[in-house]
Amino acid sequence: MEFSALKILLANISFANYTGTEVVIRDLASAFRSAGHQPIVFSPRLGKIAEELTGMGIQVTDDLSRLSVTPDIIHGQHHRVLVEALLRFPATPAISICHDATNAMDEPYLFQRVRRYLAVDERCRQRVERALGTNVGQIGIVPNAVDLARFQIRDPLPPRPCKALIFSNYARRNTHLKAIRTACRQTGLDLDVIGEGVGTQSTAPERELPRYDLVFAKARCALEALAVGNAVVLCDFGRVGPYVTSGDLDRLRLMNFGQGVLTDPLDPGKIADQIANYDPVDAMTVTRRIRAEAGLDAACANWIRLYTEAIEEFDPRDVNRVTEYREFADYLATWHYIKRVEWEKEQALRLKAIPLVGAQAVQFAHWAYKRWISP
Repeated sequence: MEFSALKILLANISFANYTGTEVVIRDLASAFRSAGHQPIVFSPRLGKIAEELTGMGIQVTDDLSRLSVTPDIIHGQHHRVLVEALLRFPATPAISICHDATNAMDEPYLFQRVRRYLAVDERCRQRVERALGTNVGQIGIVPNAVDLARFQIRDPLPPRPCKALIFSNYARRNTHLKAIRTACRQTGLDLDVIGEGVGTQSTAPERELPRYDLVFAKARCALEALAVGNAVVLCDFGRVGPYVTSGDLDRLRLMNFGQGVLTDPLDPGKIADQIANYDPVDAMTVTRRIRAEAGLDAACANWIRLYTEAIEEFDPRDVNRVTEYREFADYLATWHYIKRVEWEKEQALRLKAIPLVGAQAVQFAHWAYKRWISP
């Protein structure tokens, strides 16, 4: 069976601001529409980024009962919204992708109508494997992609870096801002910050990035900076990672340039050591590879292939409704309000026990929870 145009429901816990998974959904929805498909975005929390897609003619909703169409496939990025979509559309298959190796909203759950369990990097793949075991078959890795038309190449980097940027919504005085600022002062770099934590979040970072030589970022922010042609040091809340080189690119991308490769303490000396690795020639090699391997158009085609395979192998008559009811009951037993509060308290105690930064970690987690997770 071939599908000339798919109705794709993209479900995310929040679609209000320009954070990681929200930008992923924004870019995928735009690419699907350009390819002739019908994307629909569902999230209980809408805002600026939702308005951007609505302005492009893409339907965005916080109420699935308002939809006049039944999607062909559900693309779930967080379990809460995935479950709501599965219940609303009982004859539609789904794909689940894990974007975070620790966040509660990314915890994978077993549902028979989820035909593919995927992960954005190796740490997330291991999380899905630990949670679901061999019940779901092979867990594929689908790395993040970057819109190459939006993030175009900057002019060649100078022999020595002059201007540096922290590109992170988590940058605040009590996270990694102070350590990076000290390292930049020691190495003679001017430093700016783009991010929600300091009130300088940008809706168009592609316009900002070309003005900088060296960028401190992780995950999707790092990918976008690399696509532009910036030299990148992987760094974010709590830890420092390596300067990105062509020799280490495959390993780092498999880890989504994320938390799993931030292995050094948040120390100005460690950061200065990575700044010293600045190499404009190798940085251009990295950029060429990213633009050849991580483009949004290719990612869009891969997603359509995955959706089509899931739809073709799915027959709603094969769904065992008794099993499905039990799956939803198991989910509710795990995620009902009282147990969720108990889980949150346990995580807070674990964070607080971290030497030196425990109190700051709890404060930051509370801020992030209020910002992205709580109803």
